[in-house]
Amino acid sequence: MNFKFYAEKLKSSKNFKKFARENKEAFPCSCFFIIDKEENGKDKQHFDFYIPSSKKIFSFPLEDGGEETALELKDGKIPLRISMNHDFDFKDIEQMIQTRMDEEKITNKIQKMLFSLQNADGKDMFIATIFVTSFGLVNAVIDIDEMKIKDFKKKSFLDMMSIIKKDK
Repeated sequence: MNFKFYAEKLKSSKNFKKFARENKEAFPCSCFFIIDKEENGKDKQHFDFYIPSSKKIFSFPLEDGGEETALELKDGKIPLRISMNHDFDFKDIEQMIQTRMDEEKITNKIQKMLFSLQNADGKDMFIATIFVTSFGLVNAVIDIDEMKIKDFKKKSFLDMMSIIKKDK
């Protein structure tokens, strides 16, 4: 699917229209996408908006009809604005990741892709976590404007677990 499709779906939802009318200072600060390659219908899309005066973030999950959820900032860090004017297709990003996996000789199959669109270093970036077969993970940072992978790492699920031996 295309990013613009999801953005338009959000903008046309009754709940978001009401939110936008009542919160003119709100701005988009992040988006979260889950693409499940194994279970059809399990994809998710969330758009988050920050209201500076209340220091709250409101998340709009599209799979729930755009019913917003209020979130409080725990660390006090003010989120940065992201653009809603991107025009990319998630299949192109998946192909970019698959091409890089092939170059890195990673033969595992993609099972699930998690993408977080955030402003990092003044640019919109996708922070991606890709679950692959055999308990593998691929982490990538993708520059959306350049459509380029800036950082790419493969990890094993076991790398992330601490194995502690019991004292006898």
